[in-house]
Amino acid sequence: MAEEKIRVLHLLSSLGLGGTEKVMQSFVLHLNKDKFHAAVFSPRNGPRAKLLRQNGIDTFIGLDLLPLLEKFRPAIVHIHRAGWAEPGSLRSLKLTRIPVIVETNVFGHHDPSPDGKIIDRHLFVSHFCAERFEQVNSIPAIEPRYSVLYNPVDTDFFEKNCPANRNFPSNIFGRISRADPGKWSGLALEILPYLNEMVTNKTIEPFSYNIIGGIPKAEKYVTDNGFEGCVNFLPPVLTDAELSEFFNSISFLAHANDTGESFGLVIAEAMAAGLPVITHPSERLKDNAQLELVDHRETGFVAKDAREYAEAIKFLMTHPKEARIMGENGRVKAQKLYRAQTIAKELESIYLKLLNSKRNVH
Repeated sequence: MAEEKIRVLHLLSSLGLGGTEKVMQSFVLHLNKDKFHAAVFSPRNGPRAKLLRQNGIDTFIGLDLLPLLEKFRPAIVHIHRAGWAEPGSLRSLKLTRIPVIVETNVFGHHDPSPDGKIIDRHLFVSHFCAERFEQVNSIPAIEPRYSVLYNPVDTDFFEKNCPANRNFPSNIFGRISRADPGKWSGLALEILPYLNEMVTNKTIEPFSYNIIGGIPKAEKYVTDNGFEGCVNFLPPVLTDAELSEFFNSISFLAHANDTGESFGLVIAEAMAAGLPVITHPSERLKDNAQLELVDHRETGFVAKDAREYAEAIKFLMTHPKEARIMGENGRVKAQKLYRAQTIAKELESIYLKLLNSKRNVH
């Protein structure tokens, strides 16, 4: 008789275009299907639901969670959330006495509520988040309750679809995010006057800046300042195939987000595609994991202000050989640290370790 698969239910607030949803999707697709039966629950629908179902993943939307838990009977529930207390959100899990509860703590926050104590393992998505958690809460972020598990990236796919020997377009760079003001920094636009001056002085050739995730404020700035000829606002992408096409259309990634990154999924994906990345540090205790991903002058540049950022763009446009070396350095780092299959195996090991510890207790 075949051994029964371990049932895992992933919970998250929506199935939209964000990084949290994409990380969940990658986890459920890469878990060993001979050992685990993964399913997904969300109260809100979104474009990822279709992708999950196309890949044979049971997806439950907008239902009452309690009867679903009683019917599906998961051995493990894996929650994807910000980390802070969400009153009432864990009630169904307490009532059904789920054997193991794991949380991907997206932003490294602390849940001091009684409900939060039912979570067996909190997974931080970067060492930055774990270290900040320790600093702010005076709680050691160590096993058995805490550990770091990087977000998974399908580096194999990007290596195949964004090969190192492809032709990189000259003087074309890009930016990608959700069309959300919280994902933007003024830096993403303040570089344009400096770059325009460089074109006028003929220290760089005319350039194109391709942006996915443009917001009205950004579009207005471009129009008001006459940059329509060099800035292109593009529609959102959903799949890695669409994302790889975008990466193949640019020579490097310009990242700028004032709130910073608790991990920086699009940065890691650009690295996996062989692109150097320019980013900037965040202030004080804001998310700063972008500095954990981007190594200054090794896999890209860390620029402190708009002028430094523009100088980094100039360097990458005028030194294509060095840009390609940085991009390949980033690819190697992404394959070593973020490869989806490797991360999924680490998650499987965590699941099994927690299940075994619970069985030994009972």
